[in-house]
Amino acid sequence: MSQKVVLGFSGGLDTTFCVKYLSEDKGYEVHSVIVNTGGFTDDELKKIEAHAYALGVKSHKTVNAVKGYYDRIVRYLIYGNVLKNNTYPLSVSAERLSQALHIAEHVKEIGADAVAHGSTGAGNDQVRFDMVFHIMIPGVEIITPIRDLKLSREAEIEYLKEKGVAMNFDKAVYSINKGLWGTSVGGKETLSSKGMLPEEAWPTQVTKSNPEEVKLHFEKGELTAINDRKFDHPAEAIQHLQSIAGPFGIGRDIHVGDTIIGIKGRVGFEAAAPMVILKAHHALEKHVLTKWQLNWKDQLAQFYGNWMHEGQILDPVMRDIEAFLERSQQNVTGDVYVQLLPYRFQVTGIESAFDLMSSKFGKYGEMNSGWSGEDVRGFSKIFGNQTAIWNAVNKGE
Repeated sequence: MSQKVVLGFSGGLDTTFCVKYLSEDKGYEVHSVIVNTGGFTDDELKKIEAHAYALGVKSHKTVNAVKGYYDRIVRYLIYGNVLKNNTYPLSVSAERLSQALHIAEHVKEIGADAVAHGSTGAGNDQVRFDMVFHIMIPGVEIITPIRDLKLSREAEIEYLKEKGVAMNFDKAVYSINKGLWGTSVGGKETLSSKGMLPEEAWPTQVTKSNPEEVKLHFEKGELTAINDRKFDHPAEAIQHLQSIAGPFGIGRDIHVGDTIIGIKGRVGFEAAAPMVILKAHHALEKHVLTKWQLNWKDQLAQFYGNWMHEGQILDPVMRDIEAFLERSQQNVTGDVYVQLLPYRFQVTGIESAFDLMSSKFGKYGEMNSGWSGEDVRGFSKIFGNQTAIWNAVNKGE
């Protein structure tokens, strides 16, 4: 009996090669699985399934992971206002972990002997997939044909043509990976340290020029309504906001980051909804949280984002930080008003029952109602008392 292998399958060149190589050259019984984290339409998923069966897989499974991806990962990125290097909303790195977790679950479901993915030996994804598999399905063999054989694109194409595989082998000028939390864009301009992607490279073209205002409603840190339209799940709200803000060309940038394997890398991305949500959410938090809540959130969220980027979603410290982040959202409820313009946006204000900027307690720089001038005079003396003592003792310095 042939050994079973579960293959994470996208239908692209690399995973197409993996099916043929594993089934015909190595004699495995291949079971493909695709995990949709928001990057595929129903029609695209059907075509990928048909392609998998045409290649000879024993079974194919489509996992709709959009809502689960939000519940397990994205909502914490929002709670933490996570931007890698103050730029990148972890669009691809976070969804790879969701995919790896579901692939590992499928291995357990069918009792597979091995698991395979199409990562090369040059990027972050190989580490993310391998590490999750080592933890979730210890002892299951991990097979990576593209990495192990050190194959060029040309070699893969030649092999598949010899096998009689019919597919479009023309390489797209730009590599695009779309998901719920943003779309990455790679091309010749991102391979060096200088260069911006041209207009035609961006998946969402600019078709809006007249400014629009949107009202985002948050309930305990989660986006639940847009312009008074309520959604059953925050993932649906994210997708709706993307349809509104994307045509403005908002959220485009190039991220320069440190890869897990120690090299620098550049990648373009467009993430209109994530960028608007993160900035709107942060604006609301600045009104309703205390300075030390904000301070510790910033520190923990930065670690959380970096550790997530490096594939460490299963580290128990992540659950500890998630508990802190979720508790911090108890009062993060209210409306945030955002003006959308071509290539940019601005948060114009918030309304919340938990707003700490209440005029009942004073107006910054103008007047106060909760203390007197004498109160401040005494407070200022005591607040600087230890520093005054140090300077008196060390007045020679």
